[in-house]
Parts: sequence; C-alpha cells; structure tokens
Amino acid sequence: MSQQYTWLHIGLGSFHRAHQAWYLNELIKAGNDSWAIAAGNIRNDSEHTVQALQAQNGEYVLETISPHDERAYEVIKSIKKLLPWQADLAPLIEEGAAEATKVIAFTVTEAGYYLDSNYRLEQSNPSLQADLQGGHETIYGIIAKILKKRMQLADGKVTLLCCDNVRHNGERFHDGLVEFLTLTGQQDVIAWLKDNATTPNTMVDRIVPRPAEDLPARIQEKTGIADKAPVMGETFIQWVVEDNFKDNVRPALEEVGVELVDSVIPYEEAKIRVLNVPHAVIAWAGTLQGESFIHNSTLNERVRQVAYDYVTQDVIPSLGENGIDLPAYRDVVLERFTNPHIKDTNQRVAADGFSKIPAQIQPTLIERYRSGVRPEATALLPALFFVFMEQWHQGKLPFAYQDGIIDEAAVHAMYQSADPVQVFAQDKALFGELAGNADFEALLREKVAQARTFIA
Repeated sequence: MSQQYTWLHIGLGSFHRAHQAWYLNELIKAGNDSWAIAAGNIRNDSEHTVQALQAQNGEYVLETISPHDERAYEVIKSIKKLLPWQADLAPLIEEGAAEATKVIAFTVTEAGYYLDSNYRLEQSNPSLQADLQGGHETIYGIIAKILKKRMQLADGKVTLLCCDNVRHNGERFHDGLVEFLTLTGQQDVIAWLKDNATTPNTMVDRIVPRPAEDLPARIQEKTGIADKAPVMGETFIQWVVEDNFKDNVRPALEEVGVELVDSVIPYEEAKIRVLNVPHAVIAWAGTLQGESFIHNSTLNERVRQVAYDYVTQDVIPSLGENGIDLPAYRDVVLERFTNPHIKDTNQRVAADGFSKIPAQIQPTLIERYRSGVRPEATALLPALFFVFMEQWHQGKLPFAYQDGIIDEAAVHAMYQSADPVQVFAQDKALFGELAGNADFEALLREKVAQARTFIA
C-alpha cells in the first residue's frame, strides 16, 4: 500500500466541491488513492451540508453543464472525512496538526483575508480583533493554532494553499499570516513557518453557482441517486498552481490536468481582470437593468458592452504581451457567462464589492493613470457599483446584498452626506492613491451620471 496523505480543506463550500475535490477525485479514478480530503469550516453556517455529506459517507453528485446544455453527472468520492463544527474548532485543529496532513488548502472568499488596499490587515474588523485576542474566526487565527501544534511534530512540514480569487494569493496570505503572528507575539511560529512551510500562488477557475432548487430532483431522475448535498458547475475548469509544495510532497495533480508552473502571475492577472471583474460588473449593471441572472445580464447588449469595453480599452493595454491571447480569452469568458443552464444569480456574483474594487479594479485604474491615459471604461465599473449600492441604501435592490466587510452604517452615512460621490471618490480603502485625485473624482462623477441611466 502506498503512503497515505491527507489534504485538509478549510471552507467546505460548493466551489471546493466542484473544483479541488473534483481534481483529487480524478486521481482516485485513475487508480492513485494516496491522497484523501478531510474538510470542515471555520464558521457554523454550513453544518447542514456537513451533516448531509456525513450521512452520504462524503460522497455527492456533481452536475456539469455546457453552454449547449450538455449535462454530465459524476459521483465525487475524494472527501473521506467530514470535520463537524464546534466552538473550539478542535476537530479542524487536530486534523491540521496530524502528521499525515501535508497540504492545508482553503477557500474563504476574497473578504476572508481582511486586507486593506496596501495589503495590510484590517485590524479594526471585529473577527480579526477577536482572533488577535486568541480567537479563531479567521483563516489566520485557525492556521496559527494549527501551526503551533504542528511545531511539536517530528515532521510538521506542510504546504498552505490558498484557492481564492486574490491576486498573488499565496504571497498575500503568507504576509497576512506573518503580520497576524507578529501582532500576537508568535515569533516562534514565524521562525518555524520560514523553514517548514510554503505558500504557493494559485489560480482557480470554474463558475459554480449556488445549487438550483430542482438539482436534487434532476439528479434523482438522471442517476437514481437521492443526494442531499449535490453541486453544479460549468463544464469548463482550470487550475494553475506554482509547483512549490514543501519538499515536493503533493498529489500528482499534473496527471489530471492541473497546470504546474514556475509563476502563476500571468494567468492570475488575466483571470482576475478578464473574468472576475467583468463577472461582478455584469451582476451590478444587470441588476440595475432589472435582470436576475448572469446569462440574461450578459445577453443584455448594454451590459455586455460595459464589460467588453473595459477589457478592450484598459485591461489589454495594461497587461501587454503576457503570453496569453487576451482578446480570445475575453470572448471565451463572455461566451461562458451566457450559459443559460448554469442559472448563476446576480445576487451571488454581485457580493463583496467592497473587497473586489480595491483588489481587482483599482490596479487597472492606477496603471492607466500612471501611463497617462484617463481610464474611461474602467471608471464606469465602480460608478455602477456606487449606483447599485445607492439602490441598496434606498431599499430598492431585489435581493439581500452580501458583503463580508461592509460597514453598513458608513455606507448609509455616505449616501446621506451632502456629496456622496465625493465621499466615495475619496475612499482610500477603495481607490488607494487615486483617492483625493481631482481628475479621478471628476471622472467618477461623469460615470456615476452615466451609471444612473442603467436603472430600468
């Protein structure tokens, strides 16, 4: 029998189960069963999923759907251990500190890293404050406790693998963790981390909507399986990972289509700017146009044009020659968004705007200004978000807006101020060095006026 290793995954959501777990399942199907996933959550908000999976021995059905309505069904069997949530997170910490655990991966969303525009920790955040006092509500708090225990192992070496849409995600997580450990006086863990762990950058891609209400019934009809925790996603999938696993202890991911590279940066930049940003702005603009789903929003010519112009006019010149055919990538992405069978909601994709603007949109704005170009197309994006949130402020959004870092009182106060656009334009957390720039504020005013014409 081959050596058995554990891949601990923190953040047992639909994306993990349709992406990383799928790849590990492909390895198992190919006859390589040396790696198994153990998974659990930091927060007690998805225990129904954990319990459903426990009852199914960790197995569930993944439905994939092409733009042409080609559907496939597959039982995923790579999650071998479900870690129930409890207040002290003891099961998660114990699994993370086990010697067999050689990779600890996580999907906690962009907002789950609590980084400001300078990629420093937002220490004012209540969850982060709690962890700085010894808690474990954030990825930093839980990883710090796991590493503390791993230090006692004869061989505690481990790879910490961020799988979220954060630029330079491995580096950002590493720096956030070191800052957290510094603030909590854990110099011993910092020293250990340097010699015993790696944090490779990754790029993940697959559109995974919230499971449709009729998904269980459809799976029962097509497969005969009564699944209480199914997931769905588009057929397209991609995973690019820097091949920097500690001591090269890792699954043979290259055998199942994962791209192992020296640097993920070109892929990551292209994906964040050409896919993630258009995705969000289509959700914001589409909602203002009265649409509920991403595919309908993308098929709205006015909305689609916003995304197309942003990529064409500002992103492609910013990224330059990076080895990727960016116009072709743009067209493929927009085509993927029109898939009517995914039924991805604007509500899901519109979430976390206060994290997305600084992390994903601000760099293009700044780069264009630095190159002497007024970023007309890109400036419309935060303007659309401004109007979208104005609708939220007025109670006119057709759904509950979800944002991990929103300060609701501050947002309401902005819209109640004498000059809301000025307050918005001067927000350093959103716009970094452009905050207070007179031309940028003037541009934003123009674009907010334009964005208001999107309201149906």
